[in-house]
Amino acid sequence: MLGNFFNKKMLGKMGAMQEQLEEIKAKLDKITVIGEADGGICRVIATGNRTIKEITLLDNFHQSATKQEIESAITQASNRALEQATRVEQGEMSQAAMSILPGLG
Repeated sequence: MLGNFFNKKMLGKMGAMQEQLEEIKAKLDKITVIGEADGGICRVIATGNRTIKEITLLDNFHQSATKQEIESAITQASNRALEQATRVEQGEMSQAAMSILPGLG
């Protein structure tokens, strides 16, 4: 009998956690982060869910740069944007964990 009570309570918490995770995912889709390389020659915009939305190059950069320089700038800017997105996601998840499981912090 007591086991059934705990099972139902845990199932309820699991459902609430799943719902909250979906809310966080939707919120992260609306958050944008920006990564830049070498003073703005390349700019990458991504969502909080680490989806790249846009890559822009400084006007004329692609005309004077080598293929390797362009690839390097895109890689650097992308990594910076994705690092920021990861920090944002971790912050959101941490806040959610504190609300679901108070007393952990």
